[in-house]
Amino acid sequence: MILTVTLNPLLERRLVFHSVELGKNNKCIDEKYAAGGKGINVSRQLNYLGIQNSALTFLGGNNGKILRSILTEEKINFSIQSTKSETRIADVIIENDTKRITTFFGINSKISKEEAGEFKNKLERMIQNCSIVVFSGSSPCDETNSIFPFGIELANKYDKISILDTYGKHLNDCLNVSPTVVHNNISEVEESLSIKLHNDEEKINYLKNLYAKGIKLSFLTDGANYFFASKFDFIYKISFPSVEPVDSTGSGDAFTAGIAYGLENSQVFDDFVKIATALGIANATKLETCNVAKHEYEKYLSDIIVEPVGKKMKIIDDTPNY
Repeated sequence: MILTVTLNPLLERRLVFHSVELGKNNKCIDEKYAAGGKGINVSRQLNYLGIQNSALTFLGGNNGKILRSILTEEKINFSIQSTKSETRIADVIIENDTKRITTFFGINSKISKEEAGEFKNKLERMIQNCSIVVFSGSSPCDETNSIFPFGIELANKYDKISILDTYGKHLNDCLNVSPTVVHNNISEVEESLSIKLHNDEEKINYLKNLYAKGIKLSFLTDGANYFFASKFDFIYKISFPSVEPVDSTGSGDAFTAGIAYGLENSQVFDDFVKIATALGIANATKLETCNVAKHEYEKYLSDIIVEPVGKKMKIIDDTPNY
């Protein structure tokens, strides 16, 4: 069973218009609510992949009640730490005529020290009963910045695979406690760590530095461009076909779900990297977030290329000779 951990969940109010004129009154033609937050997105995609999982998150206020009902309706298994603070909300403006999507994020929740402590207690109990734990998304406030590093240390203690996909000022603390797997996009790394990754050499050196910290698998994605990954101290370049995007929101989460899916099923590196990449591509072609079905991602698999950079891993023929 895979556990996903989301510190900063999001209630999305999706408002659909034919088109929007700034400074004018605009009449909405459709409205619905959706559950967001990176770890919750990963859980949704894992459901579509047929992988048992549970989502741990904070919920509070009326927004939290609405979000809870959406998770129940989507059949996402979840556990919560209640908060006095309202769960954050975002208005997602969708224009049918121009295909433009604009998001306005509300204020982050304010989590108390006591609520963060209770969350850690629940996290420790749940980590002991999972095979993989995914730490996804941002931290809403200072009181929650220590939760991901704490959880990664727990995963190491209980010999669980940990997958990290976060950003912000707690990223460095998370990396220093050696998660098993790290996924980031380049802009997240540059902004969070105040470094520059302008060329291939800088990107590869960054992945090597992660391996030096004890991180076994690393993925440094770059939107619609080819990207680099590392397996121990072996570096790979992953190229994939271009598509006409509809909404790329959640493509990184679909990618992370693919990595978790592959590790849960003990797949070889090349295979699950291709699945993860195909999930990210397929997600970008849809308006909905992280609900990619098998037939939607499989059509991209044959066009994804995973090639080693620099030294190559030796393939040992261990076939018995009789």
